[in-house]
Amino acid sequence: MYAIVEMAGQQFKVAKDQKVYVHRLQTEEGKKVTFDNVLLLADGTNITVGAPAIDGAAVEAKVVKHLRGDKVIVFKKKRRKGYRVKNGHRQALTEIVIESIVAKGGKKAAAPKKEEKPVKKEAAPKAAPKKAAKADDLKKVEGIGPKIAETLTAAGISTFAELAKTDAAKISEIIADVRGNHVTDTWPAQAKLAAEGKWDELKKWQDELDGGKA
Repeated sequence: MYAIVEMAGQQFKVAKDQKVYVHRLQTEEGKKVTFDNVLLLADGTNITVGAPAIDGAAVEAKVVKHLRGDKVIVFKKKRRKGYRVKNGHRQALTEIVIESIVAKGGKKAAAPKKEEKPVKKEAAPKAAPKKAAKADDLKKVEGIGPKIAETLTAAGISTFAELAKTDAAKISEIIADVRGNHVTDTWPAQAKLAAEGKWDELKKWQDELDGGKA
């Protein structure tokens, strides 16, 4: 016989005499604890399910000891930012042993009903999908290469108008993983000229730029 029960915010499949490690309980070591949020009971071919919990059913256990889990290392790093943070974490756990599974009340799972053939309904005409904005060639902005253009498009920035509305600092964050030293200060302004079709003005300005840097 086994049960599926919620204990300390987690669901477990348990049987009698089984050891289980759950999030830290407030119960003292050596004392008993009862979990009454039983979702399913199975005894051979007899299966009882709750809606969502089984009324009157419970899992009784004994607290063996309180302990802490293995250390987990959490390391955060931002490229070219000089940002590195390393933290360790050990989860507080409680070891319990299942002493008994009490099955009271509850309804057995009903046999599945025979499927009735659904009456066919005429499908409503599908609305025509909205056309997505045509992507622009972002490589026309001084300092943007194929890899950066691909990265910006993946982030949802595929037109000059969208690039013009994006803050330079945000652009730097999006392309942080692209190799190289990229200066994004002028990219929104360049994109604005491109979006407005001011190509002559943009070309004249780009002649004065070096990799997007004024």
